[in-house]
Amino acid sequence: MHSYLRAIGFSDIKHRKDLNKLIENILENADKKNSVELSHRESIVEISKEFSEGLGITLRGDQDEKGKFHMEHYFPYIKGQTISTREEAGINKRVDTEAYTGMCDDYRVGVSLIFYLQNTVDYLDKKKKNMALNTSFPIILTALSLEGRIILPIEMDEVQVRNISAETKYRNNLIAEAKKGNQDAIDNLTIDDIDLYATVSRRAKKEDVYSIVDTCFIPYGSESDNYSVIGTIKECNLIRNTLTNEEIYDMELSCNDILFRLCINKEDLLGEPKAGRRFKGNIWMQGYIGFDTP
Repeated sequence: MHSYLRAIGFSDIKHRKDLNKLIENILENADKKNSVELSHRESIVEISKEFSEGLGITLRGDQDEKGKFHMEHYFPYIKGQTISTREEAGINKRVDTEAYTGMCDDYRVGVSLIFYLQNTVDYLDKKKKNMALNTSFPIILTALSLEGRIILPIEMDEVQVRNISAETKYRNNLIAEAKKGNQDAIDNLTIDDIDLYATVSRRAKKEDVYSIVDTCFIPYGSESDNYSVIGTIKECNLIRNTLTNEEIYDMELSCNDILFRLCINKEDLLGEPKAGRRFKGNIWMQGYIGFDTP
């Protein structure tokens, strides 16, 4: 069973027969079918069905000469509307299955951002047509979570917010220059990191860590597209899986100034989410790359 099925409202699927019944439902009532022919004998087919707005399951496999679909694997997905970043993305095939991960460098995160690619068929189609992929595309990031909690925000006035925004922009510019080999930028970043470490060490003796760290984006576990995050809730809605009637929290988060949509089963979230509060939890990051979007 895919562990993140419960994040979109399928917590009762624990046996193979239940999964097979769900797969049959998707095949019979599919909302979307997408395919690409890789060669005369090989093609990749995606069949998707939504169980709430922008929330569903995709089956991926191939189709034989008689038109029968053979599933290789499936994954729950969540679609977003907000462009999270515009960066050049490297795309790599996973070893175990016909799935791909995207990777881009965004200075706001501080690490290479890796995500599960949702629109694999679009990528393979562009690759087949020899489209130039070494360019910046809009990337819409989304995430699913199996555990999380709500924590209170850090109280800041307008002056503090402006100062933090200016400092973040200054640091991002330094990182960009450092990547180009600017020695002054490298030296300034080193000094800033030393000062930051000293400040945090001093404050941590008297303050709670969540009053010091506003948001964070840290790789988590053995999977490259899993992260531990703290993000500010910009918007929150309670939606329902149309098949199981399970309730799901649908949130828009701002984490290190990156916006993305996140869904979590209501039973897996501790606390009441509201705009302005913060979400803390582990997530599986997905991404949709707009290859056709200028």
